[in-house]
Amino acid sequence: MGYLHQYDYIFALVGAFADAFGNGANDVANSFATSVSSRSLTLFQACCLAVVCEFLGAILVGSRVSDAIRKKIIKLALFEEDPAVLMLGMACAVIGSSTFVILATRYKFPVSSTHSIVGALCGVGIAAGGGNEVVWGWSGMAQVFAAWGVAPAIGGGFSLVIYLITKYAILTRQNSTTLAIWSIPVYFFVSVAVLTMAIIWNGAPRLGLDKLSQGATIGGILGTAAVAAILAALFLVPYVYARAIRGDYTVRWYHLAIGPLLWWRQPPADAGKYTAPDAVPDYYKGYREEAGDLAEGLDPVNPEAVLTGEKTSHEKTSEPVSEVGHDLNKDSKLAEAEHKDLPLRMKIFKFICKTPLGGPFVDVLETQLKGKGGTKEEERIRAMHQRAVHDNKTELAYSFMQVLTACTMSFAHGSNDIANSVGPTATMYLIWSTGTLAKKADIPIWILAFCAASLCIGLWTYGYNIMRVLGNRITLHSPSRGFSMELGSAITVIIASRLALPVSTTQILCGSTVAVGLASGGKAINWGMVVWIILGWVLTVPIAGLFAGLPFAIIINAPRFGYSS
Repeated sequence: MGYLHQYDYIFALVGAFADAFGNGANDVANSFATSVSSRSLTLFQACCLAVVCEFLGAILVGSRVSDAIRKKIIKLALFEEDPAVLMLGMACAVIGSSTFVILATRYKFPVSSTHSIVGALCGVGIAAGGGNEVVWGWSGMAQVFAAWGVAPAIGGGFSLVIYLITKYAILTRQNSTTLAIWSIPVYFFVSVAVLTMAIIWNGAPRLGLDKLSQGATIGGILGTAAVAAILAALFLVPYVYARAIRGDYTVRWYHLAIGPLLWWRQPPADAGKYTAPDAVPDYYKGYREEAGDLAEGLDPVNPEAVLTGEKTSHEKTSEPVSEVGHDLNKDSKLAEAEHKDLPLRMKIFKFICKTPLGGPFVDVLETQLKGKGGTKEEERIRAMHQRAVHDNKTELAYSFMQVLTACTMSFAHGSNDIANSVGPTATMYLIWSTGTLAKKADIPIWILAFCAASLCIGLWTYGYNIMRVLGNRITLHSPSRGFSMELGSAITVIIASRLALPVSTTQILCGSTVAVGLASGGKAINWGMVVWIILGWVLTVPIAGLFAGLPFAIIINAPRFGYSS
C-alpha cells in the first residue's frame, strides 16, 4: 500500500508540535531549573545550551527509547486490519497528552511528560479494546511503573554519593577553594566520560558507533575524558585561580583562551581588598544576608540601626524591597493596572511579543524567593536555605563544572524524553506513508529534528513559568549541590536509555534534589513542595488517559452515514 492521503489531516503535525512544546515548557524547564537556580547559568544561557544539547541527544541517541514508547505500551495486533485506527489513536494520544501538560504548565504544576504520554496511550488502548489491550506485564507498563519508583531512588543515590564526597573532601575543609580548583580536572574527567558514554555506549547508530568493539568503546570514553581533563587543567584551572584566589576582577570570560598565561598575569593592586569590586559572583545572594547580618541582629541596608535603636529595614515594612529600594508589590500592581487599561488588540500584541522574546529574560530567582503565602512563607524558605551555605569562592569552581553537567543532563534528556513526542508521531508517519503496521522501521531524522525543535521552543517561550515554583523552593541550589544533582541524574537517565526504559527525567532529578538536600538535614527540604510534585505524578496517568481515551472512544464509535448499526 502507498500513502494514505485521505488521512492527511490526522497526520498533521500540530499535535506533535504541541506535545513536544509542552515537554520543553515543563520537563526541560524542570531539568534546567537546577542550573538557573544555582546561578551557574542565566535562563537565556540555559535556553541556548538546550537548543544544542537537546537536538544532539534526540538525533544521535533518541531513536532507541522512541521505539519503546511506540510499541511497548499497547498491543498493536488489535490494529493490524485497520492501521488507520491506530494512526487516529496516536493522534488522540499526543493531543490529549499535550493538552494536559500545557494546562499543568499554565498553572505551575510540575508534571512528567513521560507519565502523560504513557497515560494517554493507555487511555487509547482501553478505549480501543478494553484493559486487555494494554501491555500491563513486565515488558510494558509494569516496567514503566517500576522505573517510576526505582529511578528517583537510583538518581538520588548517585547524587548523594557525589555530593557527600564533594562536601567532606572539599567543601568543609579550611582550604576548600584551593582543593576545589585542583579537583576541576578530576570532575571534568568523570562528567565528560558520562557524556561520551551516552553517545558511544548507547550506540548512536546514525554515526555508526554501535558497531564499535568493546575495547574501542572503552578507549573512546576514557580517551575523550582524558583530553577534556587536560584542557580543563590547562585553561580553566588558571582562570578560576586568578579570580577566586588572587581576586583579579579584571579577568573576563574571553581570558579562558589564554589559559596558562594567566599564571603570570598580575592582578590589580587592590585585588582581594574589601573596597575592590567582586571577582566572584555571589551565588548566595538573597540567602547569605539572612543567614549572616540579620541572624546577628544587623540590618544589611542600615547596619548601624541596631546600635542607634532605629528600626531596621525589615522591621519598617513587610513589603518585598528590591536592591535599589523599589516597592516590588507596588510596581507589580501598577503594571497590572496599566495592563488592564490596554485595549484588547494591544493586550494580544503585547502577549505575542512577550512570549517569544521575553521568556528567556524573566528573573525566576526573584520569584523563587517569594512565598505565595506572604512574609511567613518567605521567612520559612530563607530559613531552609540557611542550612546549606558554603564558601562563595569555592562555588565558583563548581559553577563551571555545573555548566558541563547541565549540558550532559540536557543531552541525556534529549536522548530519553524526546521519545514522548517522537514515538506516537513516528507511528502515525509510518502508517500514513506505508498503509501498514511496520514491524521494524527507522525513525526519520526529520521527525527527531522537528520534535527537538518544538521542545526547545517550549523551553524558550514558556519554561520560566515552571522554574518559578521549582529549584530553590525545594531546597537551596548552589553550584556544588546542583553539580551533584545533575551528574547523578544524568548517569541514571543514560543507564535507563541504554536499557530502553522510558523513565521520567523529572522524577529522577526530583529524587536527586531531595537526596542532596537531605545531606543538610530534613529541615533543609520543603516537603510541602515535594508532596505537591508527587501528587502530580499520581494524577498525571489517569487524567492524561481520560484526555486521550475519551475523544478516541467518541470518534471511533460515532454514528456515520451508511453505518446505521
